[in-house]
Amino acid sequence: MTAVATRTVRRVVLSAPVVAVGGALALTTLVMLVVGVDPSLAYPALVRGAIADGNLEYTIAAFVPTLGMALAFALPLRAGEFNLGGDGQLAAGGVAAAALALSAPLPPVLAVLLPLAAATLAGGLVAALAAPLSTRLGIPAIVSTLLISAPAVSLASYLVRFPLGEQGTGLAQTPPLPAAAHLPALTEGGYVTLGLPLIVALTGLWLYADGRTVLGYELRATGRNREFARYGGVRVNRLAAFALAGGGGFAGLVGGLIVLGPPYRFVDGALTAPGYTFTAVAAVLLAAARPFAVPVAVALLTLLQVGGQGMEREAGVPSQLTQIVQGLIIVIVAVFATVRARRRRA
Repeated sequence: MTAVATRTVRRVVLSAPVVAVGGALALTTLVMLVVGVDPSLAYPALVRGAIADGNLEYTIAAFVPTLGMALAFALPLRAGEFNLGGDGQLAAGGVAAAALALSAPLPPVLAVLLPLAAATLAGGLVAALAAPLSTRLGIPAIVSTLLISAPAVSLASYLVRFPLGEQGTGLAQTPPLPAAAHLPALTEGGYVTLGLPLIVALTGLWLYADGRTVLGYELRATGRNREFARYGGVRVNRLAAFALAGGGGFAGLVGGLIVLGPPYRFVDGALTAPGYTFTAVAAVLLAAARPFAVPVAVALLTLLQVGGQGMEREAGVPSQLTQIVQGLIIVIVAVFATVRARRRRA
């Protein structure tokens, strides 16, 4: 092996993502041993729970919204804005899609496209509310997006319980959406829908725009040094607002995709309960916001999340352990970033 190859391998092995995942798994293994769980049984059960015994379809179905929410966080992050209001944008998009699909009878193609467009617009508007708070009043987006998220989720909950709620049932949910508004299924189980190629295509578009367009360059320049970007002629405030709105649009679109898929209705809490936002944030931080690494990190954490349920069934290990793994990954990545920043200042 040449010296160059050796340095490359060493750089990859000692990179923050690899060390974060390895360290988190090592600490998790230690916890298993302390509580009396055999890791040699738990980890194979985790893998089987994610990709074996017909579970791959559920893993792919979870991968789609998680990747979409990763885009919702990664796009503003490239401009230096932290969008932590994904749950509110997700709920706003879902309820907007359900409301339009239920209120207006549309032909088959438009019955899918228009609700998805409404979902994207609703999510973008919720996120855009944080832009003037950040650019005009100096309130960090990491705070304003999180604060706006709570009333957005509550508003969606109110709408699905009263104006849009299904009559004659004690469940907080809308009536079933018209058949014309159902996303076409790509698998026999119906859980993998047309949302998969749509999100993959949008991810590819984001990758191209980030690395090959003027807009992508301006976003990166703004995120790295806002004053330098402003000196170079970039309209920083407008670009930050665009990035936040674009991230919210991705989150709203994910909400629409979930509602137009099985069970083809908006169920209160069903969009936020799986924790797509938290998993997506962890994946983007693990990938250090590098566009090409984001889908890989999302796939890894989705395998952990879905496989955790199989691990709980077969090995008796609580599925919440996978959330501990995600939390440890974030902590280790944060430590790496802090150490790197201090070395640069030194």
